[in-house]
Amino acid sequence: MNTRELLLDSFRAALTAADPLLIVPKRLPSPPKGRTIVVGAGKAAAAMAKAVEDNWRSDAPLEGVVITRYAHGYSGLEALKRIRVVEAGHPVPDASGETAAKEILALAETAGPDDLVLALISGGGSSLLSLPVADVSMGDLKAVTRDLLASGAPIQEMNVVRKHLSAIQGGRLAAAAGARGAKVVALIVSDVTGDLASDIASGPTAPDPSTYDEALEILNRYRITPPISIARHLSKGARGEVGETYKFADRIFLNVENHVIASGQASLAMAGAFFQQRGITPMILGDSVTGEAREVAKVYAALVKQIRAHNHPLKPPVALISGGECTVTLRNNNKGRGGRCSEFLLSLAIELNGVEGVSAIACDTDGIDGSEENAGAYFDSESLDRAAALQLNAIDQLAMNDAYGFFAPLQDLVTTGPTRTNVNDYRVILVS
Repeated sequence: MNTRELLLDSFRAALTAADPLLIVPKRLPSPPKGRTIVVGAGKAAAAMAKAVEDNWRSDAPLEGVVITRYAHGYSGLEALKRIRVVEAGHPVPDASGETAAKEILALAETAGPDDLVLALISGGGSSLLSLPVADVSMGDLKAVTRDLLASGAPIQEMNVVRKHLSAIQGGRLAAAAGARGAKVVALIVSDVTGDLASDIASGPTAPDPSTYDEALEILNRYRITPPISIARHLSKGARGEVGETYKFADRIFLNVENHVIASGQASLAMAGAFFQQRGITPMILGDSVTGEAREVAKVYAALVKQIRAHNHPLKPPVALISGGECTVTLRNNNKGRGGRCSEFLLSLAIELNGVEGVSAIACDTDGIDGSEENAGAYFDSESLDRAAALQLNAIDQLAMNDAYGFFAPLQDLVTTGPTRTNVNDYRVILVS
């Protein structure tokens, strides 16, 4: 097997560990005395809902609405019959998500003491479950979301701002569902470092430790000037004139369970076992790697050079495996195509120019890396030479944030289509 296929198969193994159709059935609660109302949002929401519907007792009441990204739902014979799936905008929210979020909130509010609200939460839910507070328009929420995406802020900090602009996140969905005594069980597929329920999809069913003051500080730190309505709302919240997100001490959480059922670490462990079975020593570098993608790549390149030159800390063959969520800060209003995985890989290729016996893959587990249709990309020791033959300059492409434009002509993009899951990024560097 060549290194490209080996690395692609390792990615498929990692995805298996986060496949909702495999993991959700094992974690389903028992049907309640009354209704089961399914609500949720995220890139995995449709697959999670399908797993519920396929494994729920046919004689037990089941209804609900979940929101997923466009093209991440099901159609034809696979279409769900008891749970409605709505497709909406991501990473920038849109009216479809707003309308469906209103429906979800209203449906949760109908739950009574004999009912169960089953929340299916996954990465991408922050944008998809977009229901701004009354004094903030969807247009203004879109504007601040775009600025946050371009700023390089980590997802946790972005979500602090979004939770404080939301009528459904920051524990508010749990409050609505539990207002009349219903039990709330949330099954969560984590796409953030640390796997905290409050960070995933901006924590619609989880207590939130952050504050309005923090939201304002984050906007200030990244030099984002928000629309007037957002600045006014956050300032009112900081002065105590608007209610905070729900906190750990709030009684609404006495009847709420949040369960993280899939994570980046579990997928990295599955990939590690994949390589171990093939005589390649896995070295898991962590599921919480953050920072600028191009800078993280430089650190990993130094480790590769140490292994290649000194057989230390491990002797080849070795697979350096990592997850987490790096960031890309757009420079000089660049219009380059790509995402954090392909930018990481392009920077790594530049740093490893001339180092033999190295190949790598970097992909987003949701199947979409940034702005294009690819999940990520692949490179090996010959990539830069092949690029030079096509008059592609790797350094120039990186400066333009156009990793897609580098890997596409090489036919080294990895394209999977929507995976209907999301446990963050997957990176492997194979030192042969």
